[in-house]
Amino acid sequence: MRVLKLHRLRLASRVIGRGRGLDAMFPIWEYHFVRIIKQSTLAKFAAANPKAKPAIVRWVKLVRAAGWASMNEIQTTVPGVVVLNGERARFEIAGGNFRLIVAFAFKHQIAFIKFIGTHAEYDKIDALTVAMY
Repeated sequence: MRVLKLHRLRLASRVIGRGRGLDAMFPIWEYHFVRIIKQSTLAKFAAANPKAKPAIVRWVKLVRAAGWASMNEIQTTVPGVVVLNGERARFEIAGGNFRLIVAFAFKHQIAFIKFIGTHAEYDKIDALTVAMY
């Protein structure tokens, strides 16, 4: 846990150090990072599916750095995302070979992993209610 906090501080200090004007005035704790709940699920899936690993790592970096406040912001940032309802979105991972369903709590900046799997597995579930993890 301490290593993660140190990593976040280093990342935030890089962002602040490069900034000019107002960015340089705000202290490190003003920068918020999105928490991903059940990131261990993504790690296990990446270990079982090596083709998906680089795309999952890229997705995690994107989501952690994003400060989305609505589904509209997700749609403008991520091409190919499908908004399922006000809190859930479906992402295509590794060129569309895998699908990831995530529920967002925008107010608290938390992303909840609800499902990750292949197209065949995705076809068997109800994307609006699934909560596998």
